[in-house]
Amino acid sequence: MTAQPELAQVAFTDLARHGGRAAVITDDGVITYRELAGRVDDVAARLGTERRLVLLAARNDLGSLVGYLAALSAGHPLLLVPADKPAALESLVAAYDPDVVLRPGEGAPVLEERRPGSRHELHPDLALLLSTSGSTGSPKLVRLSHANLTANAASIAEYLRIEPDDRAVTTLPLHYCYGLSVVNSHLMCGAGLVLTDLSVVDPCFWDLFRDSRATSFAAVPYTFDLLERVGFAEADLPHLRYVTQAGGRLAPEKVRYWAGVGRRRNWDLFVMYGATEATARMAYLPPDLAVEHPWTIGVAVPGGTFRIEPVEDLADGELVYTGPNVMLGYAERPADLALGREIHELRTGDLARRHPNGLYEVVGRRSRFVKIAGLRIDLGQIERILAELGVPAAAAGSDEGLVVAVEGEHDSSLLTKVLAGSVGLPRAAVEMHSVERLPRLATGKVDYPAVRRLSAQAPPVAPEPRSGDRDDVRRIFAEALDRTDIDDGDTFVSLDGDSLSYVAVSVRLEQVMGRLPSDWHLLSVRELERRRKPRRRVVSFLETSIVLRAVAIVCIVATHVHLFHFQTAHLLFAVAGYNFARFQLGGERVPRLRRHLRSLTRVVVPCVAFIAIAYLLTDDYSVANVFLLNGMVGPQELTTQWHFWFVEMLTYILIGVTALLAVPWADRLERLAPFAFALGLVVVGLISRYDIVDPGLPKPAPVFWLFALGWALASARTGLQRSTVSVLTVLSVPGFSSSATSTVHEVTVATGILLLIWVPALPVPAVLRRVVGWLAAASLYIYLTHWLVYPVLLPLSPVLAVAGSLVVGVAYWALCRWLPAAIMRRRRSVVPASAAIGGRGRRTKLDPIRRLPYPVQEGP
Repeated sequence: MTAQPELAQVAFTDLARHGGRAAVITDDGVITYRELAGRVDDVAARLGTERRLVLLAARNDLGSLVGYLAALSAGHPLLLVPADKPAALESLVAAYDPDVVLRPGEGAPVLEERRPGSRHELHPDLALLLSTSGSTGSPKLVRLSHANLTANAASIAEYLRIEPDDRAVTTLPLHYCYGLSVVNSHLMCGAGLVLTDLSVVDPCFWDLFRDSRATSFAAVPYTFDLLERVGFAEADLPHLRYVTQAGGRLAPEKVRYWAGVGRRRNWDLFVMYGATEATARMAYLPPDLAVEHPWTIGVAVPGGTFRIEPVEDLADGELVYTGPNVMLGYAERPADLALGREIHELRTGDLARRHPNGLYEVVGRRSRFVKIAGLRIDLGQIERILAELGVPAAAAGSDEGLVVAVEGEHDSSLLTKVLAGSVGLPRAAVEMHSVERLPRLATGKVDYPAVRRLSAQAPPVAPEPRSGDRDDVRRIFAEALDRTDIDDGDTFVSLDGDSLSYVAVSVRLEQVMGRLPSDWHLLSVRELERRRKPRRRVVSFLETSIVLRAVAIVCIVATHVHLFHFQTAHLLFAVAGYNFARFQLGGERVPRLRRHLRSLTRVVVPCVAFIAIAYLLTDDYSVANVFLLNGMVGPQELTTQWHFWFVEMLTYILIGVTALLAVPWADRLERLAPFAFALGLVVVGLISRYDIVDPGLPKPAPVFWLFALGWALASARTGLQRSTVSVLTVLSVPGFSSSATSTVHEVTVATGILLLIWVPALPVPAVLRRVVGWLAAASLYIYLTHWLVYPVLLPLSPVLAVAGSLVVGVAYWALCRWLPAAIMRRRRSVVPASAAIGGRGRRTKLDPIRRLPYPVQEGP
């Protein structure tokens, strides 16, 4: 029998000392430390006193937690594996032949005795065996000691200042060292654990978070993409004290953004750096330094130290860590379980530098370099090159060649040519694969072994949409978004929906669901299907901005035809600002800037094309109209050359805000205080509204303040903020119009903005639901085309002139939607042999073939 080790009972398994404090909170209730200790003792007694190798198939549930603590407290070396990966489980059982297997059970694990004693020689210090990052199911395991676990838990508890009243939600798997470190550090301090396997995109997760008064959760980089989609930045979580991030590098812009959100919402962001080989954590960035130094990993955790060892031929050295949490070594076969400590410091494989302020920065990865055709290739740089082109990618490979997975539908041949030309590789050395989603581990990290395996696989075939009736939510998404890869967990946002498709999808969903919730675009397909209420209705409810766009464009055309007089064009500037803020302000600065430019292009190109046709067919317009410059150089008097003033003003505004947000300090300010930033723009706009400063445009009256009011409305999250926008509207709108019907005009604009603020949806006849959607989506195109259409039809009938203008505008909108898609399909199937590589030519070739990754603004 193997002797019981002196440190078998690690500090966080001494549960009973915390008495009646809440240890575990689940949907079923609260388990105290005293109750948890009793369950752990029961399972430990069943495991026996002779040390045996125990394998635990773990989930984020009470039974798995009890099994984990029981094995450790009784001194049995524990091999922790994921319960939801049967292939990995079978592989490790075959490789290590455990003496006991624990499987998930209700409140306690199910114990599978494989033999009464042990066939293994187990070192006294051995406590835990974990798979290394990216090697789940591989025989190569990290050997951790009782001292490793205790030291790292104490270190984490110290710098996070974990108190007994803290409660952490288990957002990460128990078998993952990062998720496990949350458990260990909180149990050591007598704090609580909120056990759940719900995703952060599930509304039930946040209900549990609030109900349990949770104070923290752990996140990997991918988690923050999900948090952005669900509006976490403005979530009301009064007990949240801090958020931790590890599991891969979070982009500096995102670190700065989320740290700023934390400051505004009164919680801290701890960016951390670690590895399974260091039990969990090696470094952390103090929250007060995150905004100023977001590219660094911070300082070593308490008890640990770093040094940088020079690497031949590289400017930066390898980061080496020393501390009591460094593993004993690796195990690759059962005989290795008898080994003691083999290493005393951890060579991380990361290239790093130390800044004068003592903060460390990781700048690359030694193992992320390959040498192909005599060239040293940084795989991280490969991913960054493609990311700059708007293509999410993961690069792997060896000295024989490069294997790259790109997410989404792209022209692999053209991307290969561009990438090879950028890094100087022969095209034959680059293997490009288009995949629906980049392969990821359960931790959210990219699964690079899976990327390498793509070189031996045929290109994946996209699955057909699930069969169902025409009103199936999945089918609606598939048809409106032109996607075949829709899963139950996908949302409108995750499927890259834009404001154009937003109108179309919401109109069709309303038919099958009734009145849509305001956050429907963040709900999964599964959740939307669950809320289906198929029935015939006389009245439908559509989002207020959609109804306002449709009604406004009809009024504009009718006013110009003199069917009736009801001016609404200025209201559309507020709607445009509202939609700009909703669909254009997510993501990092550079991708967001590209999104602004794409949005601007989608406004300018169809306008310039149509105005050029109007210039050639009539004598009403000038060259200045074609280039949208009439507002700068046009005549003072009202002539036909002012027909397109709305388009020009909208273009000027979009150019201005795009230029403003391209400035780093303005971008940071908008992220830190979005509502205050928008209010500042309102103030700037009011300067020209009240003629304090002349903007220099001969005509018409300034309108930027209306756009800014819509922006502020979209940024408002509280009743006080919405009331502030309401007061500004009521005070600033009166007096701006100089028309003969100024009172009606001003009341219309103010009423429309107030409806946007306080009424999320408006009723429309069910039979007109889709018509309203078409008119709203095509409003810009109707505005453009009606100047040429209604004069032809007006002699016949004013009503016919209005109807004809609407029909032609919708048709032009449909053409402008179809033409780019047709070109893209053509470019996918035929790649010109003379396609340019690099520079402007490269960018021009790539833009038409990639999906737009973010929603885009449609106007007016």
